[in-house]
Parts: sequence; C-alpha cells; structure tokens
Amino acid sequence: MNKTITIPLFSLFLIISCKDEKKEVKPFETADVIAVKTAAVNSLALGSDINASGLVTTENETTYSFKIGGVVSGVYVEEGQFFRKGQLLATLDETEIRAGLNQSDLNVQKNERDYKRATNLYKDSVYTLEQVQNTRTGLDIARRQKDAVAFNARYAKIYATADGFVSQKVVNKGEIVGPGSPVLMINETSHNNNYLLKVGLTDTEWASTKIGQKAVVTLDGYPGKKFDAFVFRKSQAADMALGSFQVELKLMMNESKPAVGMFGKAEIKTGQSEDFNVIPYNSLLEADGNKAFVYVIENKKVKKRPITIARFENDKVFVKDGLQKDDQIVISNSAYLNEQSAIKIIK
Repeated sequence: MNKTITIPLFSLFLIISCKDEKKEVKPFETADVIAVKTAAVNSLALGSDINASGLVTTENETTYSFKIGGVVSGVYVEEGQFFRKGQLLATLDETEIRAGLNQSDLNVQKNERDYKRATNLYKDSVYTLEQVQNTRTGLDIARRQKDAVAFNARYAKIYATADGFVSQKVVNKGEIVGPGSPVLMINETSHNNNYLLKVGLTDTEWASTKIGQKAVVTLDGYPGKKFDAFVFRKSQAADMALGSFQVELKLMMNESKPAVGMFGKAEIKTGQSEDFNVIPYNSLLEADGNKAFVYVIENKKVKKRPITIARFENDKVFVKDGLQKDDQIVISNSAYLNEQSAIKIIK
C-alpha cells in the first residue's frame, strides 16, 4: 500500500522540475529603454562685441631733454606734478652759453670790419675782387655761427609744449647731462581727454575694429564707474613682445585723472552681429576647451556629434559649427546613452 503512494509523488516531482528547467532557459527578449528629454536647436543673432583689457596711458608720451650738454641749474617740477603749456620746467647753467654767445658776436664784428676794409681797398684798386669775396664769405660764416650758438642757447631751457604731468624725473640740479640725454619723462594731457587705454587684440578682432567705434571702459581704480571711449588709433604691426595687435581707446574722463599704468577693461561695440546655434549647457558631453559632443536624434536613435563652441553665456552655449537649426538634441540622461541605446522621448 505504501509503494503505490510513493510512485505518483516521485513522478510529480519530475514533472515540476522539468517545467522549472524550461523556464530558466527561456531567452530575455526585451532591452532596457532609456527615457530622454530633447530640445530643438535655436538660432540667435549675437552682437560680436570685443572684450579686451590693457593699461592707461596718454595720447603723447614724450622725453624732454636739452639740445646741448652742460650742468643742470634747476628742475622746477616733481614726479606726478601737472604743468601748463609754456611753463619753464628745467634749465642749464648759462655761464658757458653766454661765453659762447659773446665769442660769436665778437667774431661777427671782426669779420664786418674786415669786409668793410676790403671793400674800401678794392675801390682803391689795392684788393682784388676775389679778396673782397673771401672776406664777404667769412662774414657770412661768422653770422651763421652766431645764429647756431643763439639757437642752442634757446634750448638750454625746457618749456612745456602742452599741458601734461611728469611721469618720471630723470635728473636733478647739479648733474651734468649730455646733448639729448633724458631729463623729464612726461605725459601730455588736454582737458582730460588725452587719456588712452592700450589693449591687445587678436588678428581677427583687430580686423573687425574700426577707427571711431564706441566702447565702454571700466578702471580698477574707479570701481562701479563706466567711462565712454572710442577707438582712436590702431597699430599697423603686431607687438612682438606681447604677440598681439595694439589698439588705443581714447577715454572721456570728465573730471577724473587716472594714473598712468592703471588696469582697465574695455568692451568695444563693433556694430556687427553673427548668427549662432544655441543649445542648453546640460546637453554637452566631454567638453574640452571649445570642443564638445552632443547627442542628436536621428531616425529615433541617438547619434553622437562633435561641435565647436563659440562662447558660453549663463546656461546657454553658442555653437559655431556642428549643428543645424531645428536639430533635436538630448538634454537629459546623456551619461547613460550610447549609439545603440533604445530611447523613449518624454516631455
């Protein structure tokens, strides 16, 4: 009786086991689907204003010096001091200069007497015409020498040729200087409108900058203030030391007087605009400098596409190339995707 019960139970166990084995070998037929959000690529015209930085200077930087050498008898300004046009700034000792003037004057008087005597003797047929002409030449030479000495004497004093201030005082009273040796380094100003900001630009920026274009300048020495400016001069050669092209902006300082060498930032209004494709910042992959990738929807699949970035602005990315207007790009779950991923677009 017990034997008849055991056989059916064993058979039942085998049947269940076979069903379980069939269930385990059944293949998994469905892949994971990743939900993503997308956005269309928009086009936006962006003003191509130029941002640059540089140092404050003035329109004319000049080195004042004496034409002749001598002993400095006085320097009447100090570093940082402002002066007016025509103001006496420095002088040489005039002892040697006055002696030279007296000597040249005496030489002229002697040659005048010689010429007068030669003329009278020529009338009496004692001197030849050649002798008269030679004395006349000697008189002319003496007069020109006197003019040269008088000219040099005028440049034994330094007068300001324009309003400005002293940026560096090179010599002091009692020092001996040679002809043309620097005495004062000055920066000219005129009604406070001769201040410049020298900035360095790339070759592309330099080409898009025109004389007269307006700009807005901020200076570190005047926090919170903005100064109007315009493009005043453009260099026609690159600065080999800096590796950039120099552009000078004339500042409208009103009553402010900045120090030479003060750091400033400028935004030059070029009046030009350029169309860019704009995408959200969170759509970028593997960004490196101006290179990055995004996922684009193509035939209900994702395609990894390289792009070139023009600039960033808050949470927007301005794309130079790599995308077309109205391309659908992935803006969520990009880190979990590859080009074989199954996707579901959600809103």
